[in-house]
Parts: sequence; structure tokens; C-alpha cells
Amino acid sequence: MASREHKRAALNEKLQQLRAATNSNALNKASIIVDASRYINELKQKVERLNQDIGTSQSSKAQNSLPAVTVETLERGFLINVFSEKNCPGLLVSILEAFEELGLEVLDARVSCSDIFQLQAVGGENRDSLDAQVVKQAVLEAIKNCNEEQE
Repeated sequence: MASREHKRAALNEKLQQLRAATNSNALNKASIIVDASRYINELKQKVERLNQDIGTSQSSKAQNSLPAVTVETLERGFLINVFSEKNCPGLLVSILEAFEELGLEVLDARVSCSDIFQLQAVGGENRDSLDAQVVKQAVLEAIKNCNEEQE
């Protein structure tokens, strides 16, 4: 007998906790459970809206994120670093073609083209009139052209 009363008391305590957590004003068990069910459905809808907002935010961030390109002048050439969260097929080729058009010979390079694109290259200069800003603009243009071809 004491066991049944203990279970009943525990159940009533849990129902009161559920009532408090869901801000229910119901007094009987069935109404508390109905209110809790509604509350759970409202929470699910909020989670869906938040996930949609996050997805929208991330896609707009990915579209607006520009690649990071830095070019440092070395004694006889340039150190070029490229980082882009968005990789597209042919990006490396586009950048290497830009180097060729500038007359830069790639002396050393490290590249990662998995989900993101990373390039660190040392380009030897064949012309005296080339400066870091011109190299940077050429790389950015190559990235832009590659992204436009993919769209």
C-alpha cells in the first residue's frame, strides 16, 4: 500500500513540475498533458525557425565572404597567400594563369583544395615594374572569374 501511495505522490509531483515548466494553469492530469504537448510543439516550431535563420545567415555569409589575399614583396619576387572559404573547380588553374600573365614564375607552392582553398606560393619576378598590389588584384580577379564561371 505504501508503495502505491509513494508512486502516486511521485506522479503528482512530476505533473506539478510539468505544469510549472509549461506555464500551464490546468488542474487535472489530462489538461496538464495537453498543455505540455502544445508547449512542446511551440518549442519545435521555434527551433525550426531558428535553424532556418541560421541557415540563411550562413549562406549569406558564405556568399559575402571575400577571399583573403595577401602579397608580400620579397627580395626577388613575392610571397602570395590566398585563403577562400569557397572552393570552385579550376581555381588553382585560374590563379596560376594569372601568375603566368604577370610573368611570375612559381618557385615554391603549397596548396589545399579540399572544402576550402588555401595557397601559399613564392613567385619569382621576371619584370621590374610589378608591385604587390598588381599581383593581389590579378589574383582577386582570377578568383572572381572562376566564381562567375561556376554560377
